[in-house]
Amino acid sequence: MDDNDFFSVNRLVDFGMSMALATQMTRTMNTVMGNMNVPGSSVKPMPHIYYVAINNKSIGPLNESELSQLIGQKKINKDTLAWMPGMKDWQPIENVPAILRLVALTPPELPKNTVK
Repeated sequence: MDDNDFFSVNRLVDFGMSMALATQMTRTMNTVMGNMNVPGSSVKPMPHIYYVAINNKSIGPLNESELSQLIGQKKINKDTLAWMPGMKDWQPIENVPAILRLVALTPPELPKNTVK
């Protein structure tokens, strides 16, 4: 076997040692990056808060559960004005996707002729 041959023992040993070194470097980098503390990564998102206008009065702050109850009680509808942090002005609920999603998830009233 010639030392210039790809399959020479020296070249195979060099290749094996290079692969072992690269594997160890990759493991070390993954460990370090996995233990890294990224500022803000442990901060939990704030729950959404909402305000609605009922009888010309601002009602809130409301969480999603309280807002869903008002939707279920038919105290608010798609034309009710709503506001949440980040919005410039009050808007009808039909123009506020976050609240409109809750309207879509609220089941309708049971029919009056339900069988027991």
